[in-house]
Amino acid sequence: MSPHADRAVFRAALLACTVPALIAPAFAPVAWADDLRGALASAYDTNPTLDAARANQRAVDEGVPIARAPGLPSLSGTVTYTEFLKKSANSFTSPDRVLDAQANLGVPIFSGGSVKNSVRAAKVRVEAGQADLRGTESQIFSQTVSAYMDVIRDQAIVGLNRNNVDVLQVNLKATGDRFEIGDVTRTDVAQSNSRLALARGDLRTAESNLVASRELYIQIVGKAPVDLQPPPPLQALPASPDEAVQVALDNNPDLIAARQRTKAAGYDTDVAGAGRLPKVSVFTGPDYTNYFGTLGGSSVPAGTFTQHDVTAQLGVRATIPIFQGGLPAAQQRQAQARENAAMEQEIGAERQVIATVRSAFSAWRSANDIIALNQTAVDAASLSLEGVRAENTVGNRTILNILDAEQELLRAQVQLVAARRNAYVAGFNLLSAMGKAEARDLGLDGGTLYDPQANYDRVKNKIWDWERDPDPVARSTRTVDTPAQNATIPAQPAP
Repeated sequence: MSPHADRAVFRAALLACTVPALIAPAFAPVAWADDLRGALASAYDTNPTLDAARANQRAVDEGVPIARAPGLPSLSGTVTYTEFLKKSANSFTSPDRVLDAQANLGVPIFSGGSVKNSVRAAKVRVEAGQADLRGTESQIFSQTVSAYMDVIRDQAIVGLNRNNVDVLQVNLKATGDRFEIGDVTRTDVAQSNSRLALARGDLRTAESNLVASRELYIQIVGKAPVDLQPPPPLQALPASPDEAVQVALDNNPDLIAARQRTKAAGYDTDVAGAGRLPKVSVFTGPDYTNYFGTLGGSSVPAGTFTQHDVTAQLGVRATIPIFQGGLPAAQQRQAQARENAAMEQEIGAERQVIATVRSAFSAWRSANDIIALNQTAVDAASLSLEGVRAENTVGNRTILNILDAEQELLRAQVQLVAARRNAYVAGFNLLSAMGKAEARDLGLDGGTLYDPQANYDRVKNKIWDWERDPDPVARSTRTVDTPAQNATIPAQPAP
């Protein structure tokens, strides 16, 4: 196979890994989950980790009505029916049976601020949970991009290795023919045979890696990859690490969640302090009693006793803690320690965000530089191989020189493919660390985006005890019916 044919195959293999250098607007999807936008949309709609995070956030939303409930009026009723099977011999007027019904209404007036601060803490935790949900969404998208690019990379590497095996098979046959006429030695044939065996081993490794990448893609996206298209250019990448850090400090969801948890911990401290303050409530309720005509016994004239009675009560109850064995003080100190821990965790999250953003920026810049260097290496290795083959025809180079040149070209091609993958993934990870790689930033197709605020608005003021949601049903798709993946790669277009 000629050097020109080698380069044609290589260009075709790299076509799927092309990462444009300029930032461009969104692109039109080709087919569902066959382009990167479709893969992201599929993961957004069907990934079980993301759906579980949404369900957990809905559970966090319920913390607000739960915290508010102790500050609302409570109404309860008690009905008691008693049948006196054996009465005292001296109880001449005791009834045979009695029905007692009570209703109790309690209205809390003052709780030392515990309810108010519990509600505040719950609301802040909802905001923290929504930020956590953003972080999970961004994490799933980063995994999707990585899996998508891994499949494209590994397909290209399989193609390069298959082409290398084909070239080495041609070399081995040519070397064998030349050995038959005495032009080369048995050593040359053995060297060609050895390189072909190694190339076949590398091809099997590459095929195994491709299968693993496709299976991981199915795990994250929910369906098998089919003829993945080149990814769109990344948007809004920063010009400097300082710019990236500044954006991240304002938008990174993990940092926002840490800040909100610190605020919620402060409210928890106030709630704990309310344990030493008085609590005041108002109570009222009627009491109905019915003796079914048995009060007074048979020896008492009828009408002597009223056989049913209704009473009512109204009062104010104040509970004033005087001594609780140090419980409220210990609870407040405990809350203060947890508030302090939340403060430190916030600083830790900020440090991590800064380090992650700076590292991601450096990795992105370095990967782009490596692309240029590897492209130079590929061009030089291609030229070198062409020269070595030409020199071999006049006896200035050996078969081993050709084999070494072919191996060097293959290594440079594989490194270039990997560098293009790494540059794109590093760029997306940088956007993710900046808080700019979520569904709202990517403009995903496929329907209305999930809004966690909608569920919170739906439940925050609910007070009816019997109002429940439908039984939960899993939304994410199962992958048990997807076929086991293989190392078949789609045919590449002609150069």
